[in-house]
Amino acid sequence: MEGRMWPIRTDNKAKRIKWGPPQNQISWAYMKQLRERDATQRIYECDPYIEVYQFGCNFYGLFANNCDGMGDVWMYLIVGPEKSMLIDTAFGLGDTRSLVDELTGGMPLIVANTHSGPDHCLGNVRFDQVYCHEYCEWGIRSRCRPGAWDYLFDENGANIWLDFDRSDLPEYRDYELTPVKNHHRFDLGGGYEVELVWMPGHDSGHAMFLDHGGRRLIAGDDVCSDVIGCGSGGKAGDPYARYCNLESYRDELSKLCLRLDEFDFIFPGHFMVNLENSLMCDILATLDRILAAPEDCDYRLEENSGNGGPKKVRLFKSIPGFSTIAYTANGVWRPKD
Repeated sequence: MEGRMWPIRTDNKAKRIKWGPPQNQISWAYMKQLRERDATQRIYECDPYIEVYQFGCNFYGLFANNCDGMGDVWMYLIVGPEKSMLIDTAFGLGDTRSLVDELTGGMPLIVANTHSGPDHCLGNVRFDQVYCHEYCEWGIRSRCRPGAWDYLFDENGANIWLDFDRSDLPEYRDYELTPVKNHHRFDLGGGYEVELVWMPGHDSGHAMFLDHGGRRLIAGDDVCSDVIGCGSGGKAGDPYARYCNLESYRDELSKLCLRLDEFDFIFPGHFMVNLENSLMCDILATLDRILAAPEDCDYRLEENSGNGGPKKVRLFKSIPGFSTIAYTANGVWRPKD
């Protein structure tokens, strides 16, 4: 029998039915080893859909199966001296708030999104207030709304991609979405700060979070060991869609690469984590190569969308020693004013 993404064995309550695009072998092998063998893994009774991994004395990765056909997702929890901070909220499957309170002892909590992907922001409704970069407000409000979870089920109400109890999804409720500017700093007490760093490309208002106290970069979807999709050209109606391209990502990443002395390790939104900071320079060099000759890709594919969208043609350029950057023909350059 040909092996392709054979199930990973854990006690997670959610079970995969089917996938969208297949993930690369390296990412899948890494996740299999981590999820089946990591000694820190715990699944709590209050939220059996989340696997908790302790990556540092005050730092947790909260792993959630993606409720649609795309790659499984990481949320990250930083426990500061006086406050904790949760970055991304996944689909909201399970009682994420109770889990966070159990891990932190009920500390005051700051919640923020890296971007507007459904696997990163639909769980916002579990919380009273969520922060984002100012250019991401439109995308999150457009995504996190009544009926946002309906596409996970077929016309008969059956789960399409992931087997879980529908009653464990949240109902939409209003919450306070608070946009902030680039380089906004969140104070967790005792001088411990986490900085929002605007990093467009994957999304117009995509943000990374620089954990100054832990010397970590929480990178969202602009870094990924499977494929970095950062040149789509943007969504119709997005007032800041002009930043969903490789040029915008390159410009902001070049600034971050001058700050490598401020963080040591990178924690992306999917798959491999704890990557070394030098990877950011490798991504930057690959972006420069694409911008110099966009048609000179390593390969191109017509792909089905994992969340039910139309087919799309994407070009791919390899990052030496890592993954690939995916982009479309209209997602290379920032539109001229």
